[in-house]
Amino acid sequence: MSTLREVLQTHVRDGSVPGAVALVARGDQVDVRAAGSTDADGSAPMAPDSVFRIASLTKPITAAAAMMLVEDGRIALDDPVTPWLPELASPMVVRTPESPVDDVVPAARPLTVLDLLTSRAGYGFPSDFSLPAVGPLFSELKQGPPQPQAVAAPDAWMAKLSRIPLLHQPGEAWLYNTCSDILGVLIARASGQSLPEFLAERLFEPLGMSDTGFAVPARKLDRFTSYYRAGEAGGFDVVDAPDGQWSSVPDFPSAAGGLVSTAGDWYAFGRMLLAGGTVGDHALLTPASVRQMTTDHLTPGQRKASALFTEGQGWGFGGSVDVERTAPWNVPGRYGWVGGTGTTAHIVPSSGTVAIMLTQVEMAGPQPPRTMRDFWSHVARR
Repeated sequence: MSTLREVLQTHVRDGSVPGAVALVARGDQVDVRAAGSTDADGSAPMAPDSVFRIASLTKPITAAAAMMLVEDGRIALDDPVTPWLPELASPMVVRTPESPVDDVVPAARPLTVLDLLTSRAGYGFPSDFSLPAVGPLFSELKQGPPQPQAVAAPDAWMAKLSRIPLLHQPGEAWLYNTCSDILGVLIARASGQSLPEFLAERLFEPLGMSDTGFAVPARKLDRFTSYYRAGEAGGFDVVDAPDGQWSSVPDFPSAAGGLVSTAGDWYAFGRMLLAGGTVGDHALLTPASVRQMTTDHLTPGQRKASALFTEGQGWGFGGSVDVERTAPWNVPGRYGWVGGTGTTAHIVPSSGTVAIMLTQVEMAGPQPPRTMRDFWSHVARR
């Protein structure tokens, strides 16, 4: 059986990634390894505490923050979002998913907090990006690969969102990404704090996630990895350098994909979930909230309609949940997600496992690359 280090080194040697960090923990046994370099030039070795853009591994953290507000009594799952997001008081829906953006009907019911947590509010990416109502998500809201400095501030962003019709009626379909960003605005408005302030106070500081945030301070740039996409002629093209878009907190802190973090920090978050929401003697969440987060909420039809759920997954709050064993790494109840910047993390409650792999090469499409699949297989065999 290959060791964790060998799994990483295989992909560094074959040129799939310049470097990677992985962590696999079961109970008190933690194996963390680093391989390769933080950049394609090989000038700085990768280290266990290297900092990565974790992209959509932000989503489970956002969901946990929302559940804290539910437990505080500031919001409820069945609440309409209108008191905090008045821009969405009267949403319109395209008559059919293929309809032009001006062929609309009123939403059949108000959007709720639960709609946002389960990504079924009607906003987001379907399998077909060519649908007319999907275009404004890219052009107006700057959805897609994270580009934090290009996105408007929350109030302006919500004003733009209010002019974009829903693709489906609330509750009908699972759509990717946008609901998490809307949820981030709701968290800020309901808490009376900015999203970075709320996450720092309620999650990052109690969990000791000292390297997690929406920007990397200058004193930590030597640990910040470069971000690449695979070049058409081989090698890697730079998407963002360490002193680039994450060098300052953006106007719009993306709750869908804006965080930077380390393997150790995300492990602290995953370990909290495995412990039923507790850290030592301090409860951040109740076990009931964690169960809601890590339980599939989709119908079979909603799972089948998404190109992202081809290997037995459903969706909880902010992350996927394995519901069928259709691949070697599937374990019913496994909860986590992947990030488009080349990251993956999950927990397995049945075995007390937290597994994280961070790379800095953008995913080429919705299906996970071989680096992730090999890592998942390694975790499943341990």
